Amino acid sequence: MAPATPLLDKILSPRELRLLSSRQLGQVAEELRAETIDAVSVTGGHLGAGLGVVELTVALHYLFETPDDRIIWDVGHQCYPHKILTGRRDRIRTLRKGGGLSGFTKRSESNYDPFGAAHSSTSISAGLGMAVARDLSGRDNNVVCVIGDGAMTAGMAYEAMNNAGAMDSRLIVILNDNDMSIAPPVGAMSGYLSRLVSSRRYRSLRAIMKDLAEKFPRPIQTAARRAEEYARGMVTGGTLFEELGFYYVGPIDGHNIDHLLPVLENVRDSRDGPVLVHVVTQKGKGYSHAENAADKYHGVSRFDVVTGTQAKTKANAPAYTRVFADSLISEAERDERVVAITAAMPSGTGLNLFQERFPSRCFDVGIAEQHGVTFAAGLASEGMRPFACIYSTFLQRAYDQIVHDVAIQSLPVRFAIDRAGLVGADGQTHAGSFDVAYLGCLPGFVLMAAADEAELRHMVATQIGIDDRPSALRYPRGEGRGVDLPETGTAIEIGRGRVLAEGTKIALLSYGGRLGECLTAAEELGARGLSTTVADARFAKPLDHDLIRRLTREHEVMITIEEGSIGGFGSQVLHFMALDGLLDGGVKLRPMVLPDRFIDHDKPEAQYQQAGLTARDIVATALATLEHGSSSASIRA
Repeated sequence: MAPATPLLDKILSPRELRLLSSRQLGQVAEELRAETIDAVSVTGGHLGAGLGVVELTVALHYLFETPDDRIIWDVGHQCYPHKILTGRRDRIRTLRKGGGLSGFTKRSESNYDPFGAAHSSTSISAGLGMAVARDLSGRDNNVVCVIGDGAMTAGMAYEAMNNAGAMDSRLIVILNDNDMSIAPPVGAMSGYLSRLVSSRRYRSLRAIMKDLAEKFPRPIQTAARRAEEYARGMVTGGTLFEELGFYYVGPIDGHNIDHLLPVLENVRDSRDGPVLVHVVTQKGKGYSHAENAADKYHGVSRFDVVTGTQAKTKANAPAYTRVFADSLISEAERDERVVAITAAMPSGTGLNLFQERFPSRCFDVGIAEQHGVTFAAGLASEGMRPFACIYSTFLQRAYDQIVHDVAIQSLPVRFAIDRAGLVGADGQTHAGSFDVAYLGCLPGFVLMAAADEAELRHMVATQIGIDDRPSALRYPRGEGRGVDLPETGTAIEIGRGRVLAEGTKIALLSYGGRLGECLTAAEELGARGLSTTVADARFAKPLDHDLIRRLTREHEVMITIEEGSIGGFGSQVLHFMALDGLLDGGVKLRPMVLPDRFIDHDKPEAQYQQAGLTARDIVATALATLEHGSSSASIRA
């Protein structure tokens, strides 16, 4: 038999897809899966989630009139097949590269991306807003939210469902259950039942029976409604969603297009309120290496398609995340009160290593940062020493809990903030830009930042001893600086910085991971005859007042450098200097921070060049300040 004529080459947008017959969609799915695998092998990125929704992606774009019909991908890391089908195939090998496609959905990238994502559990809230806007505007388009079961661990999803269930707006939610955590077995009978209960005939009959039941006294009405819901729930498992006000359909096999099409078509043509379609898929479907190691192939570097071997770069120094994990394990071996909390990121935060060593003292709360922070506060209130290990960008989701449940009560929750600063290919949604500013305004917090891997180890030991107030330790993504790493950490005096190089003309006061750039800048300034001091502040709160006074008195120019937004470390320094009268003297102070814009995905070194936070930028700022008194912002503009 001759090989089938390729179909994907003919699909420039979903319009061409909808010209095909339903019998051809299986071939489209096969080609789309192969294209996704090949593209990600070149670029790296999220692989397993996208492979799990290939058939679902094809079915949705085949049946719905996108982009007029809105499809919202929760988190967005499963959107690569969607991007290929929506006019971006020619750029799919630029994923996560500078100037290329985002690794997530992005409104500015395509009108097929109606809502940007990268953090989880936002789709139903956004979708409900779109549905209500449609109704108020008198339009008739569909709104479809695709949410993974991992995202269903976050309370926001249930808040949105509770709100949607109390309204009449048409909204379709597809629960992509990709690890069988919810669903009973699926197959032909399940597919038949799903087609039946999603059909207009069944739903009309259900409405008739509901109207009939309302003729009876209220106790009988309630009993009849519950009997019908629980009878269906025993077969399908959808009782929870029915209680939230959604009409439940499923579970159905998300890799069987013959099952998907009639159910989605029935749901599309329904005029009723919110509907939840429960679809069971397999992460990494169709690529054996990803099927057999879902965690390993969730996010990948470049890899060989045949062998599945991922490219590895030779490390020159241990990664900050690994140093943190080893340091925390070391402290926990000496103190049984040390416990660790992660919000669905055990590998990303290094807590998978802690969990192996102390399984009963490590808690993965799911994608539920709000709960995780208050859970940590409860642990602290009973004398435990909890470490809440959460990326800077995700910790934003729990800000009220940080203020109300931790800071106001002065509970010694220890925040370990990974991915501080710019993070590379994940781009603006994952950058750790704001934690110094949003924590620095809270009374009683101790804020510290590790400038190298040895300091990180010492700071973990420092946090252990802070038992009277909350503390936060931030550290960057990637490798350390290659400094000598002590066997154990030694606690640092709270609010005490350090001086690494002595000079007389220019003072560079670094907070966090830009210290290496400061040292390089000092060498270049020294070569120009400009004697330069380099100091590591270590703490943004409390500040080392004596160090700041000394640098101010002894230097003509002082520059603060940080991997954070305005309102952070530099603002704390400026505020102190103003109140202390230090600005009345002759020192010229220049803060260097991340610019007042979001920086797109690229290699980290390219991002820091765009941000104006390299050694070259530090030198330029110092020279301009000496010669012209210009602000660093004008130099980088």
